[in-house]
Amino acid sequence: MNSTAASVSRRAFLKTGAALGGGLIAGMPLSQAIWAAEGKVLKARGLLDLKTLDPGFYTGSNEIDVMACIYSKLTRYKPGSEWGWELEAAEKVEQVDPTHIRFHLKKGIKFTGGHGEITAKDVKFSFERVIKHNSPQKPDWGPLDHVEIEDDYTGVVVFKTPFVPVWNVAFPYGVGHIVSEDAVMKATGDGSSFGMKPPAFSGPYVLADFKQSQHVLLTRNPDWLGPKPGFDEIRIVPINDDKTAERAYQAGDTDFTRISLDSLATFKSNPPADTKVEEHPSLYYYWIGMNMDHPKLKDINVRKAIQWAINVPQILDAAYAGQAEVATGTIPPGILGHRDKALVPPEGDLAKAKEFLEKAGVSDLTLTIDCLNESGSSTVAQTVQAQLSQLGITVEINVQDSGSFWTLGMESEGDRWKEMQLSVMGFSSVPDPYYATSWFVQAQVGVWNWERFRSERFDELSAKAVTISDPNERAKLYYEMQDLMEESGAYRFVTYGGNPVMYRTTRAQAATRPDGYPLFLNFKPV
Repeated sequence: MNSTAASVSRRAFLKTGAALGGGLIAGMPLSQAIWAAEGKVLKARGLLDLKTLDPGFYTGSNEIDVMACIYSKLTRYKPGSEWGWELEAAEKVEQVDPTHIRFHLKKGIKFTGGHGEITAKDVKFSFERVIKHNSPQKPDWGPLDHVEIEDDYTGVVVFKTPFVPVWNVAFPYGVGHIVSEDAVMKATGDGSSFGMKPPAFSGPYVLADFKQSQHVLLTRNPDWLGPKPGFDEIRIVPINDDKTAERAYQAGDTDFTRISLDSLATFKSNPPADTKVEEHPSLYYYWIGMNMDHPKLKDINVRKAIQWAINVPQILDAAYAGQAEVATGTIPPGILGHRDKALVPPEGDLAKAKEFLEKAGVSDLTLTIDCLNESGSSTVAQTVQAQLSQLGITVEINVQDSGSFWTLGMESEGDRWKEMQLSVMGFSSVPDPYYATSWFVQAQVGVWNWERFRSERFDELSAKAVTISDPNERAKLYYEMQDLMEESGAYRFVTYGGNPVMYRTTRAQAATRPDGYPLFLNFKPV
């Protein structure tokens, strides 16, 4: 997705959740207002608020950061500067043939609440329920058919057709977390989503407390028999806005945070005391989306006029202090399928934009643009508003909190999607091109495909690309897929951003994925 990211991830993310406003409660640091520091405590900023802790139905990478602490997966991402995975709940995982992957679980990983050990039966249940209940995240599993159980600890994941992204997407990320069949069925009755009420945990931590828009508190799992994590508690504060997060860090409310690109130079030259600043490439991708089904945007000439009127370097100067690179598509640099350049030049061309608008026979056009209530998104929207005014298009900005924004294009949430016109969008991702493209197939219209982009060829390429193991041949398909998105006129790619972070060296030795996302289980106290 989302995600993704994500975070997500897609949106690994996705950006979901609420900001803390000023980041302080009645003028007091959160550390004083909410908690008294005891034991070894990690205080970290969460990008957004939590909407669910059900891995089969996650909405963003911020949720997966927490899930990785309270559940177990067959494999997980390695910390460091290079993408890779390592075994977690699995003792062994092997590709038997192009459509079969056998796993053997480690013994002794227990669910809390007396729900027994993790078995192959739980793996089967966890993976298949994503498909059975038509989760918005079912693209993560691609052509998953079923899981065969060989014995208590051994099973085979069976795909209808080969699915190369399973190693970088499904297993180590969101839907790969294993939940207890017994606990979930007792809690839900049918195995559907349990939302923010996990019925059992199997990771090194358990959810001790959660207060919406305030904090997530994780404490040690007394039933955990594996390697002991470094901290007695992990306290995560959801802060949507990077600027607010920077102030919270300086006030001592967090010890790890992402920072804004336009603050990077300042923090590098003059960091807070005992602070390390790290730069990481981002797997986010940002774009201006257009709802092709809205009457005002049905004409491709109108959409192309908007595409060509948007000057991306101007947006990056305004929103990111010129610290972000121009995006060429949804697939970031360093990931297979990244395009060298987009079809529409970054600067656009106002004269060409006017030609398209004249061809459409449209004048006195008024549009809305929806964006998140955070500094980067709102600045992007304001810059687009100014640029389109040069074309004679009036743009009204709708600033939304994240809870409202991330349901705008979902048909399951009502008819608001019919009113959507332009939007400032950003998804997190993971290190496989499938995750940066799978949200735009026709089956995702009204789910995560808010531009309502429909292309038979795109769907065909998406299905074929995941079966190809040769990287060069696979990349060619993703080049064409991004071309098709851009040719529709519904997308103006903006940037991949960046993911600089800082952390207090007197409190923790941080561990992240190559893109800077925290791997809390690998953090070590100082």
